[in-house]
Amino acid sequence: MDARRPSSPSSSLCTTTTIAVFVALCVVGAWMMTSSTVFPVEAPSNKKMELVEVSSNKKSEVKDQRAEVDFGTTEETASNNAIEGSSKFEDTDNNDNVPDESHSNRDAPGEEKFTENAMEKPVEMIEEKEASKEKEDSKDSFDDANGKSGGQSAKEAGETGQSGDEEEKSEERKDNDTTNEDVDKSDGKKKEDKEGRSEKDDSMQDATEQPQIEEKLEESGEKEQAAKANEVFPDGAQAELLKESNTENGSFPTQAAESKNEKEAQASSKPSGDAITYSWKLCNSIAVTDFIPCLDNEKAIKKLHSTKHYEHRERHCPEEPPTCLVPLPEGYKRPIEWPMSRDKVWYSNVPHTKLAEYKGHQNWVKVSGDHLLFPGGGTQFKNGALHYINTIQQALPDIAWGKRSRVILDVGCGVASFGGYMFDRDVLTMSFAPKDEHEAQVQFALERGIPAISAVMGTKRLPYPSRVFDAIHCARCRVPWHIEGGKLLLELNRLLRPGGYFVWSATPVYQKLPEDVEIWNAMSSLTKSICWKMVKKTKDTLNQVGMAIYQKPMDNNCYEKRPEDSPPLCKETDDADAAWNVPLQACIHKLPVGPSVRGSKWPETWPQRLEKTPFWIDGSHVGVYGKPGNEDFETDYAHWKRVVSKSYVNGMGIDWSKVRNVMDMRAVYGGFAAALRDQKQVWVMNIVPIDSPDTLPIVYERGLFGMYHDWCESFSTYPRTYDLLHADHLFSKLKKRCKLLGVFAEVDRILRPEGKLIVRDNAETINELEGMAKSLQWEVRMTYTKGNEGLLCVQKTMWRPKEIEASM
Repeated sequence: MDARRPSSPSSSLCTTTTIAVFVALCVVGAWMMTSSTVFPVEAPSNKKMELVEVSSNKKSEVKDQRAEVDFGTTEETASNNAIEGSSKFEDTDNNDNVPDESHSNRDAPGEEKFTENAMEKPVEMIEEKEASKEKEDSKDSFDDANGKSGGQSAKEAGETGQSGDEEEKSEERKDNDTTNEDVDKSDGKKKEDKEGRSEKDDSMQDATEQPQIEEKLEESGEKEQAAKANEVFPDGAQAELLKESNTENGSFPTQAAESKNEKEAQASSKPSGDAITYSWKLCNSIAVTDFIPCLDNEKAIKKLHSTKHYEHRERHCPEEPPTCLVPLPEGYKRPIEWPMSRDKVWYSNVPHTKLAEYKGHQNWVKVSGDHLLFPGGGTQFKNGALHYINTIQQALPDIAWGKRSRVILDVGCGVASFGGYMFDRDVLTMSFAPKDEHEAQVQFALERGIPAISAVMGTKRLPYPSRVFDAIHCARCRVPWHIEGGKLLLELNRLLRPGGYFVWSATPVYQKLPEDVEIWNAMSSLTKSICWKMVKKTKDTLNQVGMAIYQKPMDNNCYEKRPEDSPPLCKETDDADAAWNVPLQACIHKLPVGPSVRGSKWPETWPQRLEKTPFWIDGSHVGVYGKPGNEDFETDYAHWKRVVSKSYVNGMGIDWSKVRNVMDMRAVYGGFAAALRDQKQVWVMNIVPIDSPDTLPIVYERGLFGMYHDWCESFSTYPRTYDLLHADHLFSKLKKRCKLLGVFAEVDRILRPEGKLIVRDNAETINELEGMAKSLQWEVRMTYTKGNEGLLCVQKTMWRPKEIEASM
């Protein structure tokens, strides 16, 4: 063939075609550069390409949702930087912008985004992908983006010339976008697509990520992989999971599509609680359904050398907290609600009759069918506690129940009818009695909805700070006040506020038997030597009992003028506020000197004292959260008022009419309890952990009450005694000292079935606690994370394991 032969027509045609294709590609490229960002997507039904526009408006919506919920800050963070502390308690920039957390509430209709599986969703997605590795290999991050767009607006591009397939595509979109609130209607696709692109152009600053994604896809050849994918959209349920995980993890929905690095990041954030398998068993204790680990430690009790001072009734905690679950009494029912519970409870919940047999004639408790009845009587007030309370008021008007005297201590409380009826006088009563032969007396009190703990006046100080109780009451409390130098009465002297009253109603006051006369003379000598003045001795004619009322001095003048130093004054080094496992001493603590020292003057009357900053807290003191003390206090209170009103009361679906016994497991200033004041039926036990700043005196100064406790040990209460537990950044701190599993078993022990636990903590701890709650088959009512902070609300169920642990 001659090489000089002219080119054939086919060669010219090929060249022309090549030029035409090149020009066409340039035109298409220019069009794509000027139009809204689009992704080619392969539809699994017809193998044709769709154009999916990512809505930047939806992305902004998600961002707004994430900014809604407030979380308290950790104590450690705030105390490290006083400047940062200026905003520690603010939910948002102002009060009006603090929305409630009701959007995460299971009970709110149509708002199931942040329900019990919200924290698990990234894990479920990852596990599903790992289980089908071959399918995963055939996909790329582009397909994953479509799955994660379940919460976005996926609009069809009507201008692609595929009008013949509109009906088929519409049906497919119905199947795959069931969770998308912004899904477009098939009869308006073209119009809405143009509007969407216009909006996209106006908000390009918010959508700069999308061209980057497209460029990466082109450079890496991932478009070809996308064309081979078997799945594009997940089913409706999976799309919802993915949408929630995007919101929970705090990323824009479109960002999850970038690459496998995102998948790996989600895998690394797998909740630690879900990675652990928990195996729960029932406790094997002689106390069975009434097990209190630190009071029923038989091994420790058997090793005691003496029980003379009630050592066997004191706390003896096991070295390792138990991780077993206390069984429920047979036939256990939801407790009767307050105020009816003050008069009767279900017998099946506290199935004990010995006390009714022993104290029934004194109107402590009676058995009647399915109920235990409480006529309101006691050893010293057979005709009712309310008459007895009024008798004290009439005898000494200055005691002013509910005004001057707001927080009182009831020693040897029995079934706590005195404290139960003090609520009618707006008085909070901290009642305590030992776990002794008066079977389940404290359990009866708590089942009735009356504050009480199991404790005894033995060899150690009670777990309260000094000079905090406005009055102390003892009605036949069987405490030998006068022995051993008056050691036990001197403990009351430590607890009683200067100027406070001690009401002693006992047989030595009004009977003339030789033993009574001897005790009366000893008490008269002792009270005089510690400078208590008897301000009233009277008799209740209806109940035929007498009482003596003493008042503690307001200053040290009397102590300095005593002819004998007996009992002696305590050493200057003796810290009167030290109360955790501190041995009792027979000495008198001197009273505070100076107008700015706590205890030097009486608090404001109730209820003004609740909101007023204690007079000894001023700008010279640095508060727990890093601000000047007075500002710290005020900001804390404002914070909890917002959180309680906007979130806890109105945003979590909690029926507060069914909530009575509440505990704040880390109370700080008592702001949470103070914010619940409008919930009239609620009382709050404020716990200040022993490794936290000692703010418990401030709680009492506000007219609230509480105690010290170490949460690495069991609490001194019976099982199933609280309706709601609240823990603000407690568990993350406990992890440094003890295992959370034992702490959570204790939470399960003291929480009633159907009771709620609300936790605010870092996200890692929230995840771990959620895993434990699920392993107990608790209902996760709400879980939420924002950044490194999280919120969890769970509800205990009736579930108990069947297997019993080995003998303890």
